[in-house]
Amino acid sequence: MQPQKLVNGLTAAAAALALAAAAMPAGASKVLPGKGKTVRPIEGPLAEEKFQARIIYRALEELGYRIAAPKQATYEIAHWRVNFRQADFFTAHWDPQHRGFFEKAGGDSNMQQLGVLIAGARQGYLIDKASYDAGITSLASLQEAKVAGRFDADGDGRADLVGCAPGWGCSEIIDHHLTRLGLQDLVKQHQGSYSRMMDDAIERHRQQQPIIYYAWSPYWVGAVLRLGKEVEWLRVGKAPDAAAGESLEFSGNDIKILANNNFLAENPAARKLFEIANIRASDVSVQNLKLRNGKNSDFDIDSQVSSWIIKNRVIFTGWLEEARKAADDARVASLQPQEELADE
Repeated sequence: MQPQKLVNGLTAAAAALALAAAAMPAGASKVLPGKGKTVRPIEGPLAEEKFQARIIYRALEELGYRIAAPKQATYEIAHWRVNFRQADFFTAHWDPQHRGFFEKAGGDSNMQQLGVLIAGARQGYLIDKASYDAGITSLASLQEAKVAGRFDADGDGRADLVGCAPGWGCSEIIDHHLTRLGLQDLVKQHQGSYSRMMDDAIERHRQQQPIIYYAWSPYWVGAVLRLGKEVEWLRVGKAPDAAAGESLEFSGNDIKILANNNFLAENPAARKLFEIANIRASDVSVQNLKLRNGKNSDFDIDSQVSSWIIKNRVIFTGWLEEARKAADDARVASLQPQEELADE
């Protein structure tokens, strides 16, 4: 068995506990509405989403909940599991991108989309700045074989587009765009390990080769291939037979928390937390870059969460106070009918 790595004279475990203790202000309320309850989160496949999820887990722990080891699933399956209460909540629901998953899995009959955990998430296509400056400003520009061939990395004559893994939701949107623009024979969407594909694209860019890829924010890619310096966003463009008013552009998204209705009814403190918790997209991007640069162990992520809580102590404590108040209000409301009956 390997000894634990020392961090400033402390073991990794001791250091994490010290950071967690420091994250809470002195005199913080110890009311525990979640005492004795276990909650079951489910997570998507991306390590870059663990940071914001664990901030929520830490808040729930401060409310007294025990967090079960998170299960992992594709985004679509995560929606089904929340619907059937095989999991209680999911912190990576993109609205509106995952709305199809939400409706297919049962919609609001068993689930709710709560709050705005991360506002203004953006997604779309980007290309190297040299190609953009040369006049390639929309995906529709690739309808010309010569333009598409500029992004051919494997010699088959088609543009090689870094796309999404199957089951992410964005892969279906990309396929739809390629179909509507008539690009199936000119552009190939590569699917697989997104990080590995982006590593290849970044290396090609370093060799001054043209690149085209799908990306979103918050994510570490934006800190490596910087907008306006190395890359530019592409418009999608109009389909040749587009109906009046039809738009193929990506819509903006907010990342929300998806939760089971029964769980929410039984846990007013958790419900209030999910409704009000908000994390800046820029904070997530900064943390994601740390993961990219090797600070990606469970200890690293937990330490990053503790550091975020320390820096945002007033905000974090405010979440807890509102959640405790919601639980207390629900308790009082549940007693009211009995009190009125006793008066009679």
